[in-house]
Amino acid sequence: MKKRALGVGVVLLLGVVATVAGQGGLSDDAGRVLALETAWNHAIETKDTKAMDMILSDSMVAVESDGSFSTKSEYLAGFKGADFQPSQAVNEKNDVHMYGDTAVAVGVFRIKQIEKGKTVIHRERTIDTWVKVNGTWKCVAAVAVPIPSGKTQ
Repeated sequence: MKKRALGVGVVLLLGVVATVAGQGGLSDDAGRVLALETAWNHAIETKDTKAMDMILSDSMVAVESDGSFSTKSEYLAGFKGADFQPSQAVNEKNDVHMYGDTAVAVGVFRIKQIEKGKTVIHRERTIDTWVKVNGTWKCVAAVAVPIPSGKTQ
């Protein structure tokens, strides 16, 4: 049953990638990266660390919104915790800049979640660096910086 669920998750992930890649007049690679950014958000909402594992490079590093640094395994472990309860994760804005087999996605990310029994919304500026390895895009670095309340962009 687990294999079937994983297979369904992979098919859904690829469907999201294909759908978003075909929109917006982006280059094929920029569209794929944008679609992967969206797939990442869906993986956050469902706490699907297997899907995130497929998106992130094994050497991925992240600078979290609180300023802490994490490796891929530490980043994924943060999503497994019972205290992490997301209900929505979306990109309000996301632009992809291509540099050959490297892409930089710059955007505004919003997450709605339960913290200490209360619903809260966090907005962050994000910069994700993607590299095409053996024909597959992987995120190698991610940075998230909180946007103070009252700021629109």
